[in-house]
Amino acid sequence: MRYPKFLQEKGTIGIIAPSFGASTEPYISRTAYAEEQFKKKGFKILEGPNAHEDKGIGKSNTPEKCAAEFMDFYQRKDTDVLISCGGGETMCEDLSFVDWEQIKKAEPKWFLGYSDNTNFTYLLTTLCDTASIYGPCISGFAMHTPHESVKQAEALLTGEGFKERTIEFHGFPTFELPDGEEEEDPIADLKLNAEKKLVFGGGFKKDEPFKGRLLGGCVDCLVTLLGTRFDKTADFLEKYKEDGFIWFLECCDLNPIGMRRAFWQMDEAGWFKYARGFIIGRPLHFGEECFGLNQYDAVMGILKKYNVPVIMDADLGHLPPAIPFVTGAMAEVKASENICLKMSFE
Repeated sequence: MRYPKFLQEKGTIGIIAPSFGASTEPYISRTAYAEEQFKKKGFKILEGPNAHEDKGIGKSNTPEKCAAEFMDFYQRKDTDVLISCGGGETMCEDLSFVDWEQIKKAEPKWFLGYSDNTNFTYLLTTLCDTASIYGPCISGFAMHTPHESVKQAEALLTGEGFKERTIEFHGFPTFELPDGEEEEDPIADLKLNAEKKLVFGGGFKKDEPFKGRLLGGCVDCLVTLLGTRFDKTADFLEKYKEDGFIWFLECCDLNPIGMRRAFWQMDEAGWFKYARGFIIGRPLHFGEECFGLNQYDAVMGILKKYNVPVIMDADLGHLPPAIPFVTGAMAEVKASENICLKMSFE
């Protein structure tokens, strides 16, 4: 597994838009504010040509131009790490125009993003043997008082808090549930209005650690990749099967029935055969039921046969805050009221 270099003092952050660009409010203001905060810390910012565009279908520009921006910024010498502008809908179409062999030969570089950015975070790891960060896009750093979760993401980029190539993160007691009220301040802090309570299943035992290599992302995107020419998951699993895998998975548009179908599809494709555990994030359709099926039964109906730890409603996904996960890193996980995630660059 290749691990990129940490962002050094006065280093340059490349802001690219392989999915949505910062073309509307509040994203224009949030991106500008977040960039300014990084500049105040001594870092440089270099925006890609698509950063503020809105010319594509569900993303900033055409698939060809989005792929070209990624290829350029990943290989150029004047960017040290890359942060995505945002999520979106059709980033998968960029993949056809990325030269993955060329990316594999390039010096590894951190790419940070979540949701639709699974298309890059997952493939950088499974196609290019390169670790990536499933965490906030640039607008996620825009808060008057930065939440601990974005401090965690920054620590992964800069290496702050690492001890012998290992870092430990803990979950949070509360999270934000949409309340239907429109927020006027684009830089508002998280509205932590719900108490977090983890739900456990499978072979989970309180405070008993389980270990494996981290793999996952947004399920909506993963099942879109499954079975395509970009799906080399089977080869990746065989290469690292001795490590076993901890799958971190979260759902965006999928309701409980959609979740059930998606987990069935990944299971039938053999993705989970070396699973040592699962961390399931809060779905955007939190608390919904469909045909009597809830978000917990949707998951456990498929995963219970593995008899490995399953942690649900974890700090991961579209209902913040979210712990950032290093796709491809080794991890040790334990939980009771909250998760303790220790990641190692092995």
